[in-house]
Amino acid sequence: MKVQIITLFPEVFEEVLNNSMLWKAQDIGVVNFEVINLREFGIGPRNQVDDPPYGGGDGMLIMVKPMVEAIEFAKKKSKNAKVILPTPRGKNYVQSEAKNLASENNDLIIVCPRYEGYDERITDWVDVQYSIGNYVLTGGEIPAMVIIDSVVRLIPGVLGGEESAEKESFQSDDKSIEHPQYTRPEEFRGKKVPEVLLSGHHAEIEKWRMKNQ
Repeated sequence: MKVQIITLFPEVFEEVLNNSMLWKAQDIGVVNFEVINLREFGIGPRNQVDDPPYGGGDGMLIMVKPMVEAIEFAKKKSKNAKVILPTPRGKNYVQSEAKNLASENNDLIIVCPRYEGYDERITDWVDVQYSIGNYVLTGGEIPAMVIIDSVVRLIPGVLGGEESAEKESFQSDDKSIEHPQYTRPEEFRGKKVPEVLLSGHHAEIEKWRMKNQ
């Protein structure tokens, strides 16, 4: 899977994409990341990418021309890639969406808006819009990281054990949350591990886990 990210702040992705499971995914060759600097498609000597909105209003909007040209640049490298726009107006991004994106095995292009928003015509070049929650963020970089992390970890070989991904919270049809988990020591400052988990009785342990989801 090739994942391209279009952003005005490419440096914020360096640490995230090159650590933990995202680094492993690259290392084993199942994912390739590329961060595209939107500023390189800006207009004029100052590489302008934003402008005031028609009709008045606060703030600046990402202009249609630089963003569309950046998307087209990314598409040349990955013709069938799905273009994703994180936006509060998008559909709720839930685990089933991550699972679908991972199983489709399509390349992804994730657009990161900034400022007060973007020229609405940009959406004509977008395949799907997602919202990661009912709150406002400064830009699309953090939602892009959320989408990338949630998808890449589901690609076979990344977690190292496919059963781990299948048993995680929100994977099952009943939308259950993962049960509480404990490790050593058995007691810490008066807080004890539930006795059933120390019993070695697998059937009882499974019943406890199901009850506490």
